[in-house]
Amino acid sequence: MRPAHSPGRSADVLVIGGGIIGLVTAWRAAQRGLRTALADPAPGGGAAQVAAGMLAAVTELHYGEETLLGLNLASARRYPQFVAELEEASGQDTGYRSCGTLAVALDADDRVGLRELHALQQRCGLESDWLTGRECRRLEPMLAPGVRGGLRVDGDHQIDPRRLAKALVVACERAGVTFHRQWVERLSVARDRATGAVLADGSEVATDQVVLAAGSLSGRLAGVPPQVLPPVRPVKGQVLRLTVPGTHAPFLSRTVRAVVRGSHVYLVPRENGELVVGATSEELGWDTTVTAGGVYELLRDAHELVPGLTELPLTETRAGLRPGSPDNAPMLGPSELPGLLLATGHYRNGVLLTPVTGDVMAHVLVTGGLPEEARAFTPRRFSSAPSPARQELSA
Repeated sequence: MRPAHSPGRSADVLVIGGGIIGLVTAWRAAQRGLRTALADPAPGGGAAQVAAGMLAAVTELHYGEETLLGLNLASARRYPQFVAELEEASGQDTGYRSCGTLAVALDADDRVGLRELHALQQRCGLESDWLTGRECRRLEPMLAPGVRGGLRVDGDHQIDPRRLAKALVVACERAGVTFHRQWVERLSVARDRATGAVLADGSEVATDQVVLAAGSLSGRLAGVPPQVLPPVRPVKGQVLRLTVPGTHAPFLSRTVRAVVRGSHVYLVPRENGELVVGATSEELGWDTTVTAGGVYELLRDAHELVPGLTELPLTETRAGLRPGSPDNAPMLGPSELPGLLLATGHYRNGVLLTPVTGDVMAHVLVTGGLPEEARAFTPRRFSSAPSPARQELSA
């Protein structure tokens, strides 16, 4: 049942943060009939401008993250319908491609590690096919001759996060979301309840519910009680973009990724000829400097994977901040402060989790409760009192 509008409120819901998570939350809330406002000086910006857009629930699987895998897979399954609905609502192309992913090994140690990942995927009931080095090169002729083997995962797709963000902005506008294009100075709290926010110009947005979806900045909002601030930290990532000259044969036909000397590297080819190479993972606080060392390491590792890459024009270097959480999983739903909900901490899965996050947050905003698929990701799992969801996630 949709909650009744409260008199004297300028909105039913205020979303703080205009990245893809904040945008999808605002869009879905507006679709459910809630008067929705969003505050951000540049909606559509943030980490989406740097992300590569891999929808890699299978190849991104890590040991100890089996609970998160369930949420990732649920979101991946929703992507085709989500993209179709968003593109119709916005009139924008999102660059979604169901081209698959190839994870390869470059030496014997990498091959052992990839075999172990394959075994973990099989235990989790995931679909991936082991290929010999020759079979990998048959799929992707530009791969280095020394490739020892690989995993073909046809279910891991990709999307262009920049186009996704643009489409979400337009969809929000068409759905009636009110944009406040400025920073939020602080959360408003009255009688131990979040009641809105004060903007940079001193004006206040009064609302029934506030969603904090400010990415890596979510843990720095003034006015939030210290015990309620989400434990989000910035994790720096440097990414390169190259341009593949127009030719009859594609440089790569799918996303290719590998571990080179312990560092993860991936190459994501776009249909428009762009090739995204990423990404570093650096615990350096709020630093977003593009460094010579970061660019060198990415190009070096990518060159070992695809030697012909170094002949391509380098068109962009960027650094951004992923919102990391203590267990690398998102925080979704009500916080310990009534009226304040969280949608943050998505770390490396923000783009992948966009569809399910929008659905989960809309459900919470309308009903007050988390759907079953999201209960393990309640923000309250980080409170001092243990909860079943917290215990399940850490099991």
